[in-house]
Amino acid sequence: MKTMEEKVLEIAALMEDYKGENVTVIDVSQLNSWTDYFVIVTINSSAHWKGLYKHVKDYVKDDDILEIHVPNRKIPDGDDWNLIDIGPIVVHLMSKEAREFYDLEKLWHGGKTLR
Repeated sequence: MKTMEEKVLEIAALMEDYKGENVTVIDVSQLNSWTDYFVIVTINSSAHWKGLYKHVKDYVKDDDILEIHVPNRKIPDGDDWNLIDIGPIVVHLMSKEAREFYDLEKLWHGGKTLR
């Protein structure tokens, strides 16, 4: 059975395989109580993030432990920043502009960068 770290690194590799840019993995388990890892990915269009979401969904479907938590909200997601909440892993799909503005790597600098 794979560890959660192995799974998050597989998801990061999947993002890179499907042209996600500047893929970063941060272990934030010591900094909060609601998730263990962030995968931060730069995307270049709405179609791109939707395609990456589909690949993560397929990966999760093949795993017997992970599942995507869909938020209850009436406002549709924008194209600048979309989250995929997998419980212990949160994937951030961000436009280049949003990634530069929010700078999650700096905000969560206390976490251990794995990739």
